Amino acid sequence: MLKKLAAIAGLTLALALPAFAATPVNVNTADAETIAKSLDGIGLAKAKAIVAFRDEHGPFKSVDDLAQVKGVGPATLQRNHDAILLTGEGAKAADVPAKPKHAKSSKATKPAKAEGEQD
Repeated sequence: MLKKLAAIAGLTLALALPAFAATPVNVNTADAETIAKSLDGIGLAKAKAIVAFRDEHGPFKSVDDLAQVKGVGPATLQRNHDAILLTGEGAKAADVPAKPKHAKSSKATKPAKAEGEQD
């Protein structure tokens, strides 16, 4: 019974961690590496796109403005909303711990076709 309870507690904690993975970061001043390390679901390529968009169009005025960056969607913004800062101090490169690798969300995939099988 105690083992089951410990397993359930561990599983609950593991599922809750991604919700707390984001570190506050000012997307108007941070470099791409810092943004990538700070925000959940934002890798280096998307972070570079955020910086490039900011350099071309000026600072973001609202969190929703980030949706204009290719690859940044509503789910990513919602997941990171509280960690995205537009003014003031945010995480600095030295302050940001590496974010944990998250398993990719499982999507339904087609089973592999046998040799010679067609669509």
